[in-house]
Amino acid sequence: MQEIFDKLNIVPKNILLYEQAFIHTSYAYENNLEYSYETLEFLGDAALDLIVSDYLYKENNFKEGEMTKIRASYVCENALFEYATDLGFSQFVKLGNGEIHTGGNHKKAILADIFEAFIAAIYLDLGYEKAKEVALQIIVPYIEDENILFFSDYKSELQEVVQDIQKSLSYELLEEDGPAHNKRFKMAVKIDDIVYGEGEGHTKKEAEQEAAKSALMKLVKNK
Repeated sequence: MQEIFDKLNIVPKNILLYEQAFIHTSYAYENNLEYSYETLEFLGDAALDLIVSDYLYKENNFKEGEMTKIRASYVCENALFEYATDLGFSQFVKLGNGEIHTGGNHKKAILADIFEAFIAAIYLDLGYEKAKEVALQIIVPYIEDENILFFSDYKSELQEVVQDIQKSLSYELLEEDGPAHNKRFKMAVKIDDIVYGEGEGHTKKEAEQEAAKSALMKLVKNK
């Protein structure tokens, strides 16, 4: 975990808070621990909302509706998962045996929750200003990059875009493999029967979301 601290210029006072931020409930249960990242996640969620809201209010000339939409985009599960993945959080997650066998250290919901818990750990250990500094250091480059899109529901966003340009939208299963407990699906999304994106996931819905994300990126770049 030291490499994360070095990258984000964090000098911990209470290392136990950061360790807790990476403990999943399954690990806590199997090891008779009375704590996991859940309570930290609750606090981190609120802190991130405030930090991003404050940034958008002070740094940009957006209307209220625009700020609400932008904030939602950069603190949604997809965004938090991306931040955690880029920082290499997956290698530090502590999971129970069941979660290990199903690839829990790469699950979107788990990594997103851990990112929130990590921000909370900074807040409790070093104060709000340090938590704000670290969070903005991570998030602002994504906000400033117009080629990066985050939505809580890429399929719904793509549906709205396609309706606006009056075209048809459909999804097609390309591949399905793996054992029953660890399936992998590959889906394509078509706009007027032309493939605009492909995506993979452990469920068809997850693969469709990834395909929709790919299509949205392509549409933005082609504007």
